Amino acid sequence: MKVWEIQNAYGLEHLAIADKPEPKPERGQIVVAMKAASLNYRDLLTVKGFGGAFPLPLVPFSDGAGDVVAVGDGVTRVKSGDKVCPLFFQSWTSGPVTFESRMKALGGSVPGVLQEKLLVAAEGVSKYPAHLSYEEAATLPCAGLTAWRAIAVEAPVGPGQTVLVQGTGGVSIFALQFAKALGAKVIATSSSDAKLERARALGADHTINYKTTPDWGAKARELTGGRGVDVVVEVGGENTLGQSMDAARVGGAIVIIGVLGGFSAPVMVPLVFSKNLRIHGISVGSREQFDDMCAHIERWKLKPVVDKTFGFKEIPEALKLMESGGHFGKIVVRF
Repeated sequence: MKVWEIQNAYGLEHLAIADKPEPKPERGQIVVAMKAASLNYRDLLTVKGFGGAFPLPLVPFSDGAGDVVAVGDGVTRVKSGDKVCPLFFQSWTSGPVTFESRMKALGGSVPGVLQEKLLVAAEGVSKYPAHLSYEEAATLPCAGLTAWRAIAVEAPVGPGQTVLVQGTGGVSIFALQFAKALGAKVIATSSSDAKLERARALGADHTINYKTTPDWGAKARELTGGRGVDVVVEVGGENTLGQSMDAARVGGAIVIIGVLGGFSAPVMVPLVFSKNLRIHGISVGSREQFDDMCAHIERWKLKPVVDKTFGFKEIPEALKLMESGGHFGKIVVRF
């Protein structure tokens, strides 16, 4: 079978296709024939060597969807023919996040999904909503679940509340869709008026171009009548955290899920305690949370936003698009 590997060193130039023997499941294991994968910024960081010092060669990427094609002894959760998503954290089934729950992450501490046949524990997959294509389902395990945990679990929102989403990447667009489905209002930011127009078409109530309005935190407060937003989905890190704190209401939450603008940022400590802000780090979620998210997606008949689809041999091109930030929603690879 064909796999993509980061081979003898990190960097896009060291990412190559290799041949591997097809896996056979042992007790408690299954084999999934992968049909699609999606890209996250974390995958780009991993390929470039910023995602951790993992042993090489490494099969990258965490998110995908496919068909169960072989089942080991003792497996009852799924059967051959089931359409499933492998879960980002193979070690987090339920309960709160712990050190142990994060030990097995696809495309990092364990081999990822860029392989035609994926061997995983049966406990490490879940079925996805039947109305989704492979490509759409492949966007759920990291980006979808991160957004879901952010605004439905850790900082739940509903009618009468406002969510601010930064940019128009995968997590932010999922957060927009989930927030609207949950009855909340959404303010979306971007440096592109064209992307903001697409965000409004998805239901964003207000949009802010942060290039033409650099003090967008104050603008967000203005749009809420001076109160501030209930939840900020913070993806920028170094370049945006100060504005997020300005935008948030007293008692509001900032859910930090990304570092697109840099790894560190000064924090105005008096603003944190004077506003009684809750700053919560989010890294994906559990299988239980994934299943709850899928139940809601099924009920809402929600469709993930796939911006561009590449072929299996076009992984470097897909990663370069991710690096450029030119996408809206998700970038997907079809096997």
